[in-house]
Amino acid sequence: MEKRVFNFSPGPAMLPLPALEEAQRDLLALPGTGMSILEISHRSAKFLEIIEGAESNLRKLLGIPEDYHVLFLQGGARLQFAMVAMNLLHGTGRSADYILTGTWAKTAMNEAKSQGGIRVAWDGTSLNYTRMPRQEELHLDPNAVYLHMTSNETIQGIQFSTEPDPGQVPLVCDASSDFLCRPLDIRKYGILYACAQKNAGPAGVTIVIIRKDLAERSPADLPSMLSYKVLAEAKSLHNTPPCFCVYMVKLVTDWLLQTVGGLEKMEALNRQKAALLYEAIDRCGGFYQGHAAPESRSMMNVTFRLPTAELESAFLQEAKKRDLVELKGHRSVGGCRASIYNAMPLEGVQRLRDCMLEFYEKHSR
Repeated sequence: MEKRVFNFSPGPAMLPLPALEEAQRDLLALPGTGMSILEISHRSAKFLEIIEGAESNLRKLLGIPEDYHVLFLQGGARLQFAMVAMNLLHGTGRSADYILTGTWAKTAMNEAKSQGGIRVAWDGTSLNYTRMPRQEELHLDPNAVYLHMTSNETIQGIQFSTEPDPGQVPLVCDASSDFLCRPLDIRKYGILYACAQKNAGPAGVTIVIIRKDLAERSPADLPSMLSYKVLAEAKSLHNTPPCFCVYMVKLVTDWLLQTVGGLEKMEALNRQKAALLYEAIDRCGGFYQGHAAPESRSMMNVTFRLPTAELESAFLQEAKKRDLVELKGHRSVGGCRASIYNAMPLEGVQRLRDCMLEFYEKHSR
């Protein structure tokens, strides 16, 4: 068997080993079917059992009430950037508020601009997206169609510690980078969406949790594949869904429920992992320069720079020798980035922490 490394990629990211092992066992033939998950019909009783199981798991983990739909869609978060505006904003003659916290928030806003008026409720550009806004810094329109937030900026490594208060306006959240990393109160959100390839499964499926009354707002003239109302009425089966990806979401959420023990325990482990790396950054007296302000540090994406580009290159090479890979930062920020999503084991983070401290001792003199 090929040796597995510790993959710190921002996505597609590591998947839980028990989920991968179960998928491996069932790949040739799902029990009782004689067919692979890659071959069975999305209309079959077996696949209906899988997709209903994945939804049930998500409802248990997040406490999703019955007045919310859980949809399994395609197109990633990028398609949701447009779909949210197409379904809620288009044709209303009103505007939507966007909190600009980093690369993905800005991308979401730019996609929405084609569908109606956009207001910027807060802009972190001048701060180089090093922190999240405080509630009193938000300039909110009480008549906005919705308020859009990005809960965790993958590239900059910053994360909201609590949700902003939108007042009476529906809160829409791109939670792609921290979905299922901690408990949250779904009732605070009108729509919460996440591409799966960080914490929930492989690339190819996007999970959308939407309040039922908001789904009913979908304009009748939308193409059916872009209408929340149509997709919800079809229970995510309006077309052939990404069956294997939904199956993997089922296995990952099984792992969260049965092995981890729920999101409270997952959060505790995630905080432990993040603390190891931030403590190493802080201990090394500026040798590692964190991008995020301490109060906005992400549990999922730890971003930092070294004193020179040469040292960064040497650090990445040293890390690779220790089976610590995909640590190079995004080109727009540079430096290094350790994405420590749910499936990254504590051992991998401990090994990276040790690498950082030993590299500092060797090169700081």
